[in-house]
Amino acid sequence: MARITFIQPDGSENAVDAEPGMTVMEAAVKNSVRGIAAECGGACSCATCHVYVEEEWREATGEPEAMEEDMLDFAFDVRPESRLSCQIRVTDELDGLRVRIPEKQF
Repeated sequence: MARITFIQPDGSENAVDAEPGMTVMEAAVKNSVRGIAAECGGACSCATCHVYVEEEWREATGEPEAMEEDMLDFAFDVRPESRLSCQIRVTDELDGLRVRIPEKQF
């Protein structure tokens, strides 16, 4: 089990438990985290699950693959720490992961 903290634009935090194998987006949807619309259901065909991965977690979450980078072109306020949460697979090593949610998704 991994504990993931979602940080809202106003600084409020929502920590949730995620099973290994699910995605960060699935954990957010399952726990009704505000700001993660996940309109495509995790198919990497929208950018409504965009998050900012905090610096200390960027290596552990990996780099976006080409398809994800293409979809990030449609996200609001893309930064070097931008990822689509549907593309981050939860592992035990991600216990403590902290991600920030953008002010808007598109």
